[in-house]
Formats: sequence, C-alpha cells, structure tokens
Amino acid sequence: MTAPLDLLTLADVEAARELLTGVAKRTPLITSRPLTEITGVPVWLKCENQQRAGSYKVRGAYTRIARLSEAERARGVVAASAGNHAQGVALAAGLLGTRATVFMPEGAPLPKVSATKGYGAAVEYAGTSVDDALEAAHDFARSTGAILIHPFDHPDVIAGQGTVALEILEQCPEATTIITAVGGGGLVSGLAVAAKALRPDIRIVGVQASGAAAYPPSLAAGAPRKLDSGATIADGIAVLRPGDLTFAHVEKLVDEVVTVTDEDLSAALLVLLERHKSVVEPAGAAAVAALLTGAYVPPRGGPAVAVLSGGNIDPMLLLRVIEHGLASAGRFLRLAVRCSDRPGQLARLLREIAEQRANIVDVAHSRQSPRLSFGEVEVALSVETRGPAHSSALISALRDAGYRVALLADTTP
Repeated sequence: MTAPLDLLTLADVEAARELLTGVAKRTPLITSRPLTEITGVPVWLKCENQQRAGSYKVRGAYTRIARLSEAERARGVVAASAGNHAQGVALAAGLLGTRATVFMPEGAPLPKVSATKGYGAAVEYAGTSVDDALEAAHDFARSTGAILIHPFDHPDVIAGQGTVALEILEQCPEATTIITAVGGGGLVSGLAVAAKALRPDIRIVGVQASGAAAYPPSLAAGAPRKLDSGATIADGIAVLRPGDLTFAHVEKLVDEVVTVTDEDLSAALLVLLERHKSVVEPAGAAAVAALLTGAYVPPRGGPAVAVLSGGNIDPMLLLRVIEHGLASAGRFLRLAVRCSDRPGQLARLLREIAEQRANIVDVAHSRQSPRLSFGEVEVALSVETRGPAHSSALISALRDAGYRVALLADTTP
C-alpha cells in the first residue's frame, strides 16, 4: 500500500507569497452582475487572465525555480505545457537567469508558442497532449540533467498557485465559495490549502471540461486514473491524468468537481466578452460556465468567487468560439434553404430575411448538390438573430413563404 502523501499547509503558501513579492501581480476582483442575477448570490470574478504572462501559472513556476540552488539553475529547467505553464516557466526562468526548454503538444496555439519563445525559452514539440509532452520533458531531464518544472504535481508549484486564495480572501473576506477550472489540479489544490486553513467553512469547487475530465472517475476510484483520450477546446485543462500529489489534495480538501461542455465554455466566453469586456481563454472561463449552466449552484447567503484562470487565447480560435457561442445562445444560424432555380428567387429569399430583421453574414448558392431535384437550388446562409425566439420566428416565416429550410450543424471550435 502506498504511503499517504503529505499535504501542504498555510505556511507553505504564505512563504510562496513572500517569494512572489514584486513578481506576481495582485490581480483585480470584479463584480459580475449577469452571474449575480442568474445565481441569486453575489458573484465576483478573480481576474488571473490579467496576470503576468496571461495566467496564474507564473506564481507556481517562479516559486519552484526560485527555490532551486544555483547549481541546479545552472543546469537549466525543462517543462511541458499546452501554453500557460510554458509562458510562466519561460518568464520565471528569464527573471531568475536560467535557460528553459519547453515541450508543447503538436498543434499548441501559435500565440502561446510565440509568447513562450518571446520570453526566451526554447520550444520543442512532442505528441498531441500535455501528457505526451510531459513524457518528453521527463526524458529530456534524464538525458541532460535539466530540472523538470512540473506543471502541477509539485509542492512548490501548488504553494505558488495557492497565493491566489490569499488575495481572494483579502479582497472578499465574506466569500463562501471559490470556483476554478481544474486540469492537473495545481491551482485548485493550492486554493484549497490556503482557503480551508483560513476559512474552514468555505467551499472549493473544481470545474473540468467534460471532454477531458479525469477527476470524476479518479475520485470515484479513490486514486488517479488516466483517460484513454481527451478532446476539448479548453487546451489549458486538457490533462488526461491527475497528479498524485494534487489528487491527494483534491480528494481531501475540494468539496466538489463538476463538468461543463465545450458549448458551455463557448457561451461563457461570450458573456465575458460582451458583459465584462474580458478576454479569457476557454479553460479560464470554466468556472463561469459552471455558474451559467447550473452545473454548480452556489449556496445562498454569501458571495461566490469564480477564478478567470487565463486569458491566452488564439485569435482564430476566439473567432470560432464567438460564432459557436452565438449559435449556442440561439443568436447565430446556419441555414440551408431550397428554392426554385428561377430569376429573382435569391433576391426574394433575401428580402424575406430582411423583413424579419435578421442580419445575413454570408451566402453560398449551389446547383450541383446530388440532394437537389432538377430545377432546384440550395442557398446556404449564415444569419445573426437577436436570440432563440427571433431565430424560431425567422425559420417559421421562411417555411410559411414556401421554402424548404434545414438547420446546418454549426462548426465546433
């Protein structure tokens, strides 16, 4: 039987905070009127998307590297990451005068790769997941002597991430719940250590993307379990196996772990953009998605704090996510409309849509589809509407006018 792992203490997190003085920013805590209205309790947003390097990750990375000896730092450091830990390690290594090599999965977002290189790290690609990249980083550490800076499963990393909770409880002492995204579990573990020590009654809730949710089956089994595969737009939390140390913390200190879909994440990103003017990556929006959908319902009587854990999003992904979020909210339709192939029919169709006050984004006109009868054409349209009721009214009006209308599947980011 494996001996139980020692959990961190409040003193560990407070010591990390001393190390981070002048390095990590004290990020804002802002109110969220939309989430307050939806949940019925005051909701605050902890804006770690505004942290240096765009996420909370610099807290743990700097704490770990700062505690290396001079001889260890001289050997260089190596890390594995889909992007945020990579940037945190690269920034911390530059500040502390050591070289960094980072392994990233194939297909890692280009802005995250560019930013990591911009902070001075060498980037290598390995596999298709963070877990694959981590194996490559382990191999590199063994062959070169570089010190592995694990993205989540190390006491120093957990302690550094826990400093977020110290700030939250200073900014909102009456908070009754803290909700955060969970990948490997470093952030939620650190939050739980600090918050539970200061406020034993506070609830700590983790949120995973349903396409890469390793914690629910692991918690059910009582030990870390690796998923066979994972697929989600939230690359920052697409971790197939919890860490041993982080799992021990989550099992002991975290009250609940819930899941949200990619559609939920898209809708949350849209709310954050529209209502809060905040740019947040899909993983960073996980806590908001849980509150929006009711995947987690905070108890009445006190404020809930949702951590926006990162803001490093590829602009191309952001465009697709916005479209997907609009579709999920019933404000963006992709339609296939069949009509007769006669002069003036396209103009008549567009006039019908204009009369319903919908905005056409693009139009594609086809006569070649094998689905069409002789003398028919199909018009594919992308249309913006004001919401589900307006979308339904538009479709009904077109069908009443004699058109054959089908909804096209929206493109998942």
